[in-house]
Amino acid sequence: MERSEFERLALEHLDSVHRMAMHLAADPDIAGDLVQETYLRALKWAERFEEKGGGIRPWLFTILHNVHRTRLKRESRAPTAVGDFYSPDAGSPEPGAATPAWNLKSLDWEQVDERLKAAIDDLRPEFRVILLLWGVEGLKYRQIAEVMELPIGTVMSRLHRARQMLAVSLEGVVNELGVRAGEVSSGE
Repeated sequence: MERSEFERLALEHLDSVHRMAMHLAADPDIAGDLVQETYLRALKWAERFEEKGGGIRPWLFTILHNVHRTRLKRESRAPTAVGDFYSPDAGSPEPGAATPAWNLKSLDWEQVDERLKAAIDDLRPEFRVILLLWGVEGLKYRQIAEVMELPIGTVMSRLHRARQMLAVSLEGVVNELGVRAGEVSSGE
């Protein structure tokens, strides 16, 4: 594939990659850094890209996921100043402090009910990531397994559990809207 064609294909998914970076980082500056590093690596390894039927998007998400994991590992090994390690008012975050990773409220989801956002935000990261890759980004189980470097059975199990947890936490919303069992699509 020629470089210009590769760049065109990769840039078509810039918004999706940025949206997922925002899910990962919950900080616009860090998300921008993740996207930039993802595209730098993608361009560097463009000749290694092989079309496997899913297009370039899952490959970009795999790079993004790896960049994010590398960043988290590097940050966890960074030294912590004594003043940062302990403070008497550690229970309250400072104004302007970064929100926790995977905070969906940082996104502008005009069409998504606030209760659904909160329920998704309450999921543990290992369930939230898979749910977002499947539900928001539209990846197939196989693609999610490749991006997350997990067995496909684990992806299916975590997605199932994430959806169950959402159903339980949104039971009142479902009753309020009058949705009957079986009306909600089960997906793939």
